[in-house]
This record gives sequence, C-alpha cells and structure tokens, in this order.
Amino acid sequence: MPMRDLNGLTVGITGASAGIGKATARALVAEGASVVLGARRLERLEDLAAELGAKVAVIEMDVRKPQDSKRLVEEAFARFGRLDALVVNAGIGAYGGIMDLSDEQLVTMMDTNVAGTVWPIRAAVPRFLEAGGGDVVIVASVAGLRGAGDEAVYAATKYAQVGLAGGLDRELREKGIRVSTVCPGGTATEFAMGAGRTPDMPGLADMLRPEDVAEAVVTVLKQPLTMRTLLWSMRSIKEAD
Repeated sequence: MPMRDLNGLTVGITGASAGIGKATARALVAEGASVVLGARRLERLEDLAAELGAKVAVIEMDVRKPQDSKRLVEEAFARFGRLDALVVNAGIGAYGGIMDLSDEQLVTMMDTNVAGTVWPIRAAVPRFLEAGGGDVVIVASVAGLRGAGDEAVYAATKYAQVGLAGGLDRELREKGIRVSTVCPGGTATEFAMGAGRTPDMPGLADMLRPEDVAEAVVTVLKQPLTMRTLLWSMRSIKEAD
C-alpha cells in the first residue's frame, strides 16, 4: 500500500513556536501540507510563517484555554477550508524532586500538559467527525512509559497523555479518527531550559534532534488510511535506558 500524500492537507500544530512543533511545521510544509500554528509567542510564529510562506497561518494561543483551541480549528477552516490532522505538541517540563518545584510550577505543568492536550482534541474532533475522519498525533515522552527520577510529576502528565490516547483510539477508531502517540526520549530543545537544563549541557549533543521527532510525526500521518500506529517510542542511539 503506498504512503499517503500529504499535499493539500491541513494540519494544526500546538506549541509550534520552537523545538519539535517548529520542526514539524517545516517538515509538513515540505510535504505540501498547509499548517495552522498555535503558541503563546506570536512573534516567533510570525517569523516562521515568513520563512515558510503562504501555506502557513498562525494564532497566538494558550492551550490551557478551551476557547483558544477552538480558534485554532476555526482558523484552519477560515484560511484553508479544512482540517485533516492535529499535532498536539505543546508542553512544558522541569527537573526536580516532588518537593523541589513550587506549587505554581506544578499547577502550570499539569494544566499545560494534560488539559492542554484535551482542549485541542475536543475542538478538532467534531470537525473530523463531520469529515468522516482525521488524525490526532500526541507528542508525549518516554517518561510517560516508564517514569523518570527527578521529574515524577512531568512523567505523570505524560502517562496521562498516553492513557488519553489509548482511550480515544477505542472511542474514535471506528469513526475514522486515528489517534497516535509519539514518545521521544531526550530531545535537544528548549525543554526545561533554565529549570534543570542549560544551553551548554554536554548531554544535549547526544540527544535526539527536533527534526528526528518531526519525521516520526510526518511518517505517522503518511500511513495508509487502512492502518494506524498507536504508539511510537524512540530514543537517541546514545541514550541509556
């Protein structure tokens, strides 16, 4: 079965101003797809749109707010007349034991990573049902498969994403909606920068690149519509268990 052609499709991406989201936007536009990019840092999104051209629309959004996710979907239809896939990528993390992070840090992390996954999906699913199908790709983490020392709460939010995806697969598969989870290991992005990571950390050089994860997302979307990938876990060849 040939791989699916993404040319002419429209994909929404949250957390698109940097890292994996930004790399995914570039990879999808290279495949001929149009993209609607959402993030809090509008200036960065506008710079990326200027780089990528007419196939890009941007909105300033906070994934913790349900109405912002609705605006992302509305923008896809206003600009491109369709929405074929949603890449739920926005997320934050910080290193530290259960008592090391502030209440505010933990509330923000849980709300961004969990509620900020639910709201975009709830905004997109009605449109997918109307169209007879669609794709949801959740960018989670290997921390959501095995836990992680000094990031237990972060791992809990990623377990929540994996559990959500599994339930949604059972709920939506027969309605033509595929739900996939991509779980990368350590990736050299802004993740936890200033909250346990520093730009000069030697370990960054041995991590996955954002482009590696973006290619996995593109591959999931290019699968023939007769198949689905439930979970794709990946790590750098140099990352230990």
